[in-house]
Amino acid sequence: MASTTDERDQPDAAQALRDLASIVLGDNSFEAVLERATHVAKRAIAGADEVSVTMNGGGSPTTVASSGPLAEAVDERQYEFDHGPCLEAVRTGHVVLVSDLTVDERWPEYGPAALEAGVRSSLSVPLLVDGRSVGAFNGYSRSPRSFDDEAVQRVVKDLAAYAGIVLNNAGLYFTATSRADHLAEAMKSRAVIEQAKGILMAQRRCSAEEAFDILVRLSQQSHRKLRDVADALVRKTVDG
Repeated sequence: MASTTDERDQPDAAQALRDLASIVLGDNSFEAVLERATHVAKRAIAGADEVSVTMNGGGSPTTVASSGPLAEAVDERQYEFDHGPCLEAVRTGHVVLVSDLTVDERWPEYGPAALEAGVRSSLSVPLLVDGRSVGAFNGYSRSPRSFDDEAVQRVVKDLAAYAGIVLNNAGLYFTATSRADHLAEAMKSRAVIEQAKGILMAQRRCSAEEAFDILVRLSQQSHRKLRDVADALVRKTVDG
């Protein structure tokens, strides 16, 4: 049976967009917004076990944000095979729904690999910047038909559209000459943020999401970029 969305899901989706908007005010880096998007989307999207964001840098797809290892693993399998739902969404600019991988034969190499990893269904929505598809917002589930419900699809599309607006407002149009530079900078920022999250998790015995929320609050309170806050925390810890 397809997932359903009750009245409790709607405030979650609206809160997700408000959470993302608050980060834009405190930190204009798109990688911070996309990283946050994966965490709030995992809560807001009924049926989603993991969420990721794929960006296409100079023809080389990269996962610039994810909510966990499952999403990253299946993304990487798609890059390896050069086919799969998220790549199809990026290349065609169309939403790609996978209701049940056990009966879906569109990707003969990716399908078995994703099933082995534990994925049964997924939804990939293109990220549009200036009318062009530059990436995809992906939801993965261990259960079949998790994204068949129209209300669930609407939440995913809203979050993907918001991410696209953020990229537009940031002026990151991913031209052939700048695309790789933006992605490289995003990956550097993500690495520092992950280090800082790990430090906070150890110090405060909190979850990864709680650690990220702490960094976001520090960023907003100090009016500094999220990466700068994370870098300062890492340096302070290393220097003792």
